[in-house]
Amino acid sequence: MINLTPIRSRIASAGGAALVRFCAVLVLAAAATTAVAAEWGSMQLLGREVPAGSSQRFPAVPDRTFEASYLNMPVFVARGTAPGPTLCITAGVHGDELNGVEIARRAFSRVDVQSLRGTVIALPAINAEGVRSGNRYLSDRRDLNRAFPGSAGGSVARLIAHKVSKEILVHCNALVDLHTASNDRTNLPQIRADISDPAIRDLAVHFGIGLVIAGKGPEGSLRREAAKAGIPSIIYEAGAPHLFQEPEIARGVTGISNVMAWLGMADRPKTEIPESRVYQRSRWVRVTRGEGGFFFPDAGLGTRVKKGEALGQIVDPLTDESHAVMSNVDGEIIGMALPRPVLSGYALYHIAWHEPE
Repeated sequence: MINLTPIRSRIASAGGAALVRFCAVLVLAAAATTAVAAEWGSMQLLGREVPAGSSQRFPAVPDRTFEASYLNMPVFVARGTAPGPTLCITAGVHGDELNGVEIARRAFSRVDVQSLRGTVIALPAINAEGVRSGNRYLSDRRDLNRAFPGSAGGSVARLIAHKVSKEILVHCNALVDLHTASNDRTNLPQIRADISDPAIRDLAVHFGIGLVIAGKGPEGSLRREAAKAGIPSIIYEAGAPHLFQEPEIARGVTGISNVMAWLGMADRPKTEIPESRVYQRSRWVRVTRGEGGFFFPDAGLGTRVKKGEALGQIVDPLTDESHAVMSNVDGEIIGMALPRPVLSGYALYHIAWHEPE
């Protein structure tokens, strides 16, 4: 709230003429604000009008047909009162990765459209059917994160990817895609980004997690295809699937706030942005052929390890034979399997390192 006491004091001392001048200034300022808002105007998205200073939530597909129920997803849009970029937040590309779904929902719910400069578009559950059922993949068993940019006449995966790419991403100036680890694994909170692009590197660093893993992402992934289209895009990876993990969710929401501040969409948070560890390479430690069994880890996420260092053990439950799991590189553990039965070739530890210049 603005403190009017000094203004009232100056008006009282200067007399009626000052009051007239002051009121004229207020009228002109209000008119200028109205003109800016009018010029900024509404956004047209998926056949809907979203006026400046408003927030809406609606389904991407309004049809009530059998197939539409498999294609549909919730769309959240907040249009600020002042001009600015459009930030897109996506989650639930893999239906079992729940941390991202809650980050997108919570981050959007905290947007104040009256102070927002620009627009926030959140797709908190792109694979909505997978989120409801707990399935990583779509009903057609395809990985949606290999289907972008999609096609208008393809499978369910390609139809969803096409709608996102051609009707939503075209409005975006930056993209944050939210994920967790997969298949009974967990990830250290990290940003994955193509750091060869300066705009993407800046976005990654200013998310504020302090850990960036370099890479373009696989062909057909949302992040890679958005970057090809000229949209700076990053992934936030944190935690395990099928769970809501509050520390990872809170970090993600803070990261979204940091990105919005970096883009000039909101006031800068009070938290400091840490210096990032940027790793250019990463490699998995896998189960050696013939050494499957029950996996018991010793080293945890964030541990700095040396090549040849023991990270855990695999015990054959039928013979009691134990096999040591050894690091194959010097680096930091950024992802790992949870204790479980494992077979030959199963990925156990994801280790990242900085390539010497």
